[in-house]
Amino acid sequence: MKKERKLRSFLRAVWAEITEKKGTFCVYIVLRLAVILILIVRLLDRKYEDVLLCLLTLFLLILPQIVQAAFHIDLPSRLEIVLLCFAFAAEIMGEVQSFYLHIPFWDTILHTVNGFLCAVIGFSLVEILNNKPNLKFELSPVFMALVAFCFSMTIGVLWEFFEYGMDQLFLLDMQKDTVVQTISSTLLNPNQDGASIIITGIQGTMVNGEPLNVPGYLDIGLVDTMQDLLVNFIGAAVFSVFGYFYTARKGSSFVEDWLIVRR
Repeated sequence: MKKERKLRSFLRAVWAEITEKKGTFCVYIVLRLAVILILIVRLLDRKYEDVLLCLLTLFLLILPQIVQAAFHIDLPSRLEIVLLCFAFAAEIMGEVQSFYLHIPFWDTILHTVNGFLCAVIGFSLVEILNNKPNLKFELSPVFMALVAFCFSMTIGVLWEFFEYGMDQLFLLDMQKDTVVQTISSTLLNPNQDGASIIITGIQGTMVNGEPLNVPGYLDIGLVDTMQDLLVNFIGAAVFSVFGYFYTARKGSSFVEDWLIVRR
């Protein structure tokens, strides 16, 4: 009974978080209805993998409210709305609607935003700790910005580890292939002396004697991973710079509108 009361109390707290901010609540309802509609369509089409992605998205849409209720923190409306839209854009538009395939820069945009958001979260965590009344020290602006940047890059690297692991274990293609016309290789050097040879003007790739329908050499994931980390770097660096000036000057409305705060 005690556990049931705690669960009911927690669920009421989560529902209160959902309905507290009108703007966030409207975005939440619209996105949730869109996901449910797509889920029904995919279920009727017997595309069960897409159905699972829709179910995952429904959970991700409520995750910010669960985190707020569980840890007694407050996400600003701007950050919460962007997180909801990010989850929808990544899972529903990216995976279910195949935006990753049909829009060349969709993945790049999301990784840039991810770098920015993770820097926000990392900076907020340090800011919450730094502002605890029982702690008698202050962290320098450079340290705050560096922690935010490193936190974001660590999350980006861990995600690339996850993509690589899924590709190796389950033969997925999360690390998307890239077609290139020029490569540099030491392995293909006939002299085997450690020097690299450059091959240019590659027009096609063959596998087991069969030509692939690609106009060049098929790079398996490396270019995609490095591009993802590069734009994650850019997103993280942008917020870290703002975070530095926010800490150095003791305030900035732009940064404050993004920061998570303890209640």
